[in-house]
Amino acid sequence: MNKTVLIGISALALAVSACGRKEPPAEVPPPVDQSANPPGTATDDSVDLVELPAMQADLVAKAGSDTVYFGTDESSLDAQAQATLAAQARWLLANQSVRGSIEGHADERGTREYNLALGERRANAAKEFLIAQGVPAGRLTTISWGKERPVAVGSNEEAWAQNRRAVTVVVK
Repeated sequence: MNKTVLIGISALALAVSACGRKEPPAEVPPPVDQSANPPGTATDDSVDLVELPAMQADLVAKAGSDTVYFGTDESSLDAQAQATLAAQARWLLANQSVRGSIEGHADERGTREYNLALGERRANAAKEFLIAQGVPAGRLTTISWGKERPVAVGSNEEAWAQNRRAVTVVVK
């Protein structure tokens, strides 16, 4: 064998052996104690939450929707959103064994930070309405996804309108 082939084989062997040596993953920090968060702040209990698809389908069937929509740069609830949330509240009150995680979303316009804050305001608006309807605050959590999880892809008003939302997800 010539010297170039030997160097190539040695380099390949070194690369392959290095692939097997990976650093252990960083330790995952423990979940944040959500009871320490002041009222109205977004929380992310997702590490402890388990979605319940069958119950989610029942919520949608009986309440009409798990989603409320917002205007551009808005976090106030219009009459249609209030009616949807009132139906969700009735469902949550009838199903005491489950909790709700309210996810706030924004469209693609604006900075990541702005949209996370807007999504938080939207999730909190929905949560506060549900609490006012009698749903215990301890059964509700919020999280903002900002513009990170669009339901509609596109850079037009139709897509943006679908992405400006808060979704109530049934969890245990």
